[in-house]
Amino acid sequence: MYESLQGIVLNTIKYNDRHNITHIYTDRHGRMSFLVAQGKTAAARMRMSMFMPLSLLQFEARILPGKDLCTLHDVRRTHALHSLYASPVKNAVAMFVSEVLTHCIQEHEQNEGLYQYISTSVRLLEALTEGEANFHICFLYHLGSFLGIEPDMTSYREGYWFNMAEGTFHSRPTGVGHNLRPEQARVIYLLSRMNFSNLHIFRFNREERNQMLDTILAYYRLHNSTLGTLRSPEILKQLFV
Repeated sequence: MYESLQGIVLNTIKYNDRHNITHIYTDRHGRMSFLVAQGKTAAARMRMSMFMPLSLLQFEARILPGKDLCTLHDVRRTHALHSLYASPVKNAVAMFVSEVLTHCIQEHEQNEGLYQYISTSVRLLEALTEGEANFHICFLYHLGSFLGIEPDMTSYREGYWFNMAEGTFHSRPTGVGHNLRPEQARVIYLLSRMNFSNLHIFRFNREERNQMLDTILAYYRLHNSTLGTLRSPEILKQLFV
């Protein structure tokens, strides 16, 4: 049977000479894998351009019980993302976001809140005119609340340490390892104050921003074993001054 779905493209990988596999985070079934025909014709290239990372799509999916790979047709973009793919900065951010999501999202169940957060974030990135350099760290921090790993900011006090394993702040180091010193813990506090409407207010140099990125990625790896090694952060670290 065919079902009408909306989805966010996570990534596309080569399957064989005739097909690619595209992973899409859908509004009704979570992460799904689709077999997509490839080719060298202009029509085939145009079709594959629809499956760029973070593309927002609507399509008809053929879902068969017991089958890991589904097929789709009547694919349409729900939003044009001209700026996202034309801007080298936004494109690098999009590649990072899609790589993180590809690793972190493995569930095949509906999660309306997570789907809305990602789709809204993509549209905001497309429309953004300032603050692009902070978008990825803001996105990553707030993504944690939908993955169940958001730090407990009610425990924060100036000068407190942050226990990364517990996600809580303390007046002294607790547990074994994974404690951020107070000056590093304040990075978590700053991230909690950042949102997509005030990105441009926060001013960081390259070293500070890279430290923030390294800190939050280390936190994610403690709480999500699927994150693994990412390639895109190194590009972002060189991109922003």
